[in-house]
Amino acid sequence: MKIIGVGNAIVDVICNVNDNFLKANDLTKGTMKLAFDKGEFEKMLSGLEIKKTVSGGSVANSIVGLSQLKNDVGFIGKISDDKLGVKYEEGLKKENVKYYYKKKHEELPTGTCLILITPDSERTMYTYLGTAGKINKTDIDLKAIRESELIFLEGYLWDEGDPKGAFDICIENSKKTAMSLSDKFCVDRHKPHFLELVKNKLDIVFANESEIMSLIDAQNFNQVIEFGKSLKKLLVITRGEKGSVSIDKDYVKEFKADKNLKIVDLTGAGDLFAAGFLHGYTNRLNNEESLKKGTELSSKIIQKIGARL
Repeated sequence: MKIIGVGNAIVDVICNVNDNFLKANDLTKGTMKLAFDKGEFEKMLSGLEIKKTVSGGSVANSIVGLSQLKNDVGFIGKISDDKLGVKYEEGLKKENVKYYYKKKHEELPTGTCLILITPDSERTMYTYLGTAGKINKTDIDLKAIRESELIFLEGYLWDEGDPKGAFDICIENSKKTAMSLSDKFCVDRHKPHFLELVKNKLDIVFANESEIMSLIDAQNFNQVIEFGKSLKKLLVITRGEKGSVSIDKDYVKEFKADKNLKIVDLTGAGDLFAAGFLHGYTNRLNNEESLKKGTELSSKIIQKIGARL
């Protein structure tokens, strides 16, 4: 198998809202906020008109994108044997993704993410992790990990305790490890741990400009370039309208963003960019060609609702 993703197994619930809704619910546009109270989450959901539901989660979105490009891929993520869990598994299998997890009834329900799209096409996420956030090392199919060319992890999944144990055992048993920093919220919350991972345990790191600058407390992008060179690994950064950059040891490649796109929804832009880049990487394309493929997929996804091509 080429790539196995390990991440939060989350059912995405996509809804349109206005800016006042975000303010009323203390949500910061363009970021992800965790819901710790199931009742509070369900109350917010009950007042929304659902546009679409999809088997999601950041890395799962990337893995589906890779599958659509005809790559042999799989996914590991924790769900419960409930209605949403069944839908989640069925959704991945329809996309030809091998699902390496045997669901059972859990104390917590399958995770859910409200993807709230404002009129400016920006997406804000409110996530109730449910059982997804309780993944542990016994949930990991080590045989599948060891037989994959590369594993892809998400920063959203990392947390102290059981999830950290799952992370560690994946990295210890993988041939090569890639990870997305996921969100500035995650970076700020876990900065020392993420910095340790980036410097010492990962082979490929995906980040957007704000995430990587926050991680290293950079004052300008030149400091990011110098940091990337010092890593002696592969750092891939998306910069919105400024395009994208790969830093591979001392080799820096830039690729311009597509112009004049009719942006509908930014959900999945980074996930599909990672899918395109990893497609190039695992199929032996060079970094510039991989940046091009990532840009192609992310440009397509932001012109439609949701994170599926």
